[in-house]
Amino acid sequence: MKKRILILLLTLTFQLSFAQDGEFEIQENGLIYGESTMTKLKTIVDSLNLKFKVCDIDKRFNSNYQIFGHKVKLYKKKVKEAKIDIENNISLEEFQKKYPKAIITKNILIVRYDYKNIEGEDVVDFNEVNVNNRFNFELRFWGEPEKYKVENLSNWLFKHNEKTTYSEESISAFYFPSKMESKELPKSYSQMISYSDCLIDTTTTKFKKGADYGWHEGLPEDWKKQSIENQEKLLNTLRNTRVMGGCSADDSPRRHAVNIAMVSAETYKWEIFLKAHLDVMNDSFERFSDASYAWGQRKTYIKELEELNINVLDLIIGISLQINNPSENHYFGKIRRIGRALSETKNKEEVESQLFTMIEDGELDLYNRVMMYYIVVNYIHNQTEEAEKNRLNKRLKKSIKGLPKEII
Repeated sequence: MKKRILILLLTLTFQLSFAQDGEFEIQENGLIYGESTMTKLKTIVDSLNLKFKVCDIDKRFNSNYQIFGHKVKLYKKKVKEAKIDIENNISLEEFQKKYPKAIITKNILIVRYDYKNIEGEDVVDFNEVNVNNRFNFELRFWGEPEKYKVENLSNWLFKHNEKTTYSEESISAFYFPSKMESKELPKSYSQMISYSDCLIDTTTTKFKKGADYGWHEGLPEDWKKQSIENQEKLLNTLRNTRVMGGCSADDSPRRHAVNIAMVSAETYKWEIFLKAHLDVMNDSFERFSDASYAWGQRKTYIKELEELNINVLDLIIGISLQINNPSENHYFGKIRRIGRALSETKNKEEVESQLFTMIEDGELDLYNRVMMYYIVVNYIHNQTEEAEKNRLNKRLKKSIKGLPKEII
């Protein structure tokens, strides 16, 4: 019993110290990077701004494939028969007549996106999307990416679930009345994506190819005094080590990323610095478990980027927009963290104007308009003043009036 109490006390002490002490040491300039590091970063950024003038800013990007379709669920009886009919591409009307007990929800926004998971497998998701935060229907498929390309899809996309000890036999499906469509993003948004690609440099990755999992060792006390050659060796060691969090309160992956960022800055490796810093901002790390109680303790450190001579808002929007033809290694931000980061900006008026404009922009595809909506929702959630929350909620309610009623 005493041992259990001791373990509990130690756990609570660790969690309290984690919450109270802050994540990283704040330097005299009020940032997590000291003034000498920031000076080096500003020097790099000055040359990057010249580089952007020769980047391909005219490349156009396309939205994820999307469509207003229908979702269908059928349980228990006649499931096998329904499966055969679906495979034979029965019309929705005939299906509804033949299977009156099927649960059909019409006119929902369905979005397709593909990616590689942590094991490197091809994954294709088809998701119901709306702005009311309800549990959305999803069909996910591993492998066979060619099979799930839009041009290879029939009107039906389904999963057949066999009967088990815990559940009845069932079919879950989407019905597409026509082919899913991808829409070219307006030029101004494509340029934001190009800007982010140019600034981040998609030809480089944070970790070395073949990097193995290991422990967060920290940096030598005298690392800043070491020669540039030794600092570059240190950076290579850091980049060859992936750190996975053991639990929600384990901040070692974030500390490892900040160390990579600091050594990258000292060795003038901007492309590695920015990826590492964005990972901290987006909290983009592997963990065995990640409970929501720890999320609030992980700050975004957008201020560090705003102190540099870059267009932070264009960078943030560029990594937030969802596209189906990204550059290789394009950096995608996490919507929840993006909203929080922007809530900490010093340029709130500019940020709010941009986000609400995008929600209301009929030239932008619906999926991205919904994503901007969720950024604003998280932006509002992280405001500290109730009056501000009320003001923004009223404005958001007005902005979404231009969205189709089916997704509100």
